[in-house]
Amino acid sequence: MPKPRHVSETPATAWLKANGVAYTEHPYEYLEHGGAQHSAQVLGLDPFAVVKTLIMQDEAAKPLAVLMHGNRTVSTKNLARQIGAKSVEPCKPEVANRHSGYLVGGTSPFGLKRAMPVFVEATVLELPRLWINGGRRGFLVGIEPAVLSGPLGAQAVRCALAE
Repeated sequence: MPKPRHVSETPATAWLKANGVAYTEHPYEYLEHGGAQHSAQVLGLDPFAVVKTLIMQDEAAKPLAVLMHGNRTVSTKNLARQIGAKSVEPCKPEVANRHSGYLVGGTSPFGLKRAMPVFVEATVLELPRLWINGGRRGFLVGIEPAVLSGPLGAQAVRCALAE
């Protein structure tokens, strides 16, 4: 059996190690604009259990991160209402890269360059296990959902729309 490919440390994996979080590494062949659906398909995972990290901003251009199922979209209206913002919109890729310190397609909620609030779709926390970006394109980490509400401090919201 071939030895699993090891991925060098990223700010996300450094954060996970520093916080004593157990994780598994899942490298895959990255596809531009493939997103969570592609990574789920390549790795044989349920896209509902692959969690994407989206960098958004409120009406004052303050950044925030949203963690959402790979096969769902964010209702920005519902999100804004729940977090007390007038509006929320996705950041342009170059702005998201600047806020997070990661390239879009490789954004992880762990080890973000700028401190920002992190919101997680509440149903993500009900999963038995989830896979989320490990800080590099083509690299997911498998973790327990409690990491998101525990060490990461993500606040649960209900803003998922079916895709």
